[in-house]
Amino acid sequence: MKYKHRLITEKLHTLMQHFAVVVISGARQVGKSTLLEHTFPTYQRVVFDPVVDVGNARQDPELFLQNHTTPLILDEIQYCPELVAVIKRAVDTNNAPGRFILTGSQQWSVLKSISESLAGRAVFLDLEGFTLGEIAECTTATSWILRYLDGPESFLSDVAHSSDAAFIPNTRTLYETLWRGWLPKVDSLPVDIIPDYYAAYVRTYVERDVRVMLSVGDWQQFGRFVQLCAALSAQEVNFSQLGRDISVTPQTANRWLSVLKATFQWYEIPAFHGNTIKRISAKPKGYFADTGLICHLNRISSPRALGGHPMTGAMFETAVIGEIRKRLQPVSAKPQMYHWRIHNGAEVDLLLERDGMLFPIEIKLNSRPKPKDARGFQSLRAAYPNLQIAPGLVICPCTTVEQLTPDAYTVPWNLQ
Repeated sequence: MKYKHRLITEKLHTLMQHFAVVVISGARQVGKSTLLEHTFPTYQRVVFDPVVDVGNARQDPELFLQNHTTPLILDEIQYCPELVAVIKRAVDTNNAPGRFILTGSQQWSVLKSISESLAGRAVFLDLEGFTLGEIAECTTATSWILRYLDGPESFLSDVAHSSDAAFIPNTRTLYETLWRGWLPKVDSLPVDIIPDYYAAYVRTYVERDVRVMLSVGDWQQFGRFVQLCAALSAQEVNFSQLGRDISVTPQTANRWLSVLKATFQWYEIPAFHGNTIKRISAKPKGYFADTGLICHLNRISSPRALGGHPMTGAMFETAVIGEIRKRLQPVSAKPQMYHWRIHNGAEVDLLLERDGMLFPIEIKLNSRPKPKDARGFQSLRAAYPNLQIAPGLVICPCTTVEQLTPDAYTVPWNLQ
């Protein structure tokens, strides 16, 4: 499989020049090990296992570290928590930058222990699946979302009706892109064996990650819970509903959802409140990390089956939100992400807050959005007349940037 350059590579190099420990976290199979193999091919690398005590590291972590020179890559560090305290002492003795790179696929107690024990000594970097640009091998230092945040008016002036606007080429249809998902391995697989890959992925995920973290009496029921969460991507989180639909308590549903978060399969975007006195929703919106896995878990058998499927719109929103998150990964001062909805139905899918300004974004699976698709922006401005709100964007599978209303523009989802 041909290696494709990752957006966070330059950021990783920079962090290695200033910190003794860099921790790269992300879901299983997003390419953490591959990234490090290609970026630091001469570094020693040890891959830990949940069953085998590799190098006797759990039994005698001091001796293990003495027998490995730095710079050193310690892969899947969550399986060897005994090393964390030893690394801390090693860094306290010699805090030269770039000594250790740790990777983990669980945001569980080990990574929490790392953040606490190595405070001031370690820096964290998240890696997710491919972006559109990484798939097409046309990654750039800046992207449309960064240009929008840096200067919305100038960004829109530059790209609206511009004949030289840059787009990310894609030889696949939108439906195939969503159906395949964003895991690096899937990018090179033939369509007919992708379901086999995801079946193996789910089995490995449950057996190697979840079983280590969670005691479940009925694994089939937990599987139904994961499938339900995938079906509810891009919706507000309701623990009572999650539990009721598979006959478990809200507390159990909350605990199981925490495991999905801890293994990077699920994330949430909080609701924006501001200082409005209107009744607004306080529930976060939840997103499954990969649209290909959503398709597999919900038995969507092919890209063609997405045409007219009731989940396609939610999957497109999931993909766009994920694309924005991934394009913001190299940014040091990331904007805060929110969603906004009031009880009369007005909503904005995504609000980015940066330097006191709100940047509203709607996501529509429609190649020709209409002005009514930007009504949420008007409601937002009416609810917060004293806040700075940038012109809104409607992200959709269109082909040009066009003005939709006086304060809203359509933007193609594959704009560079």
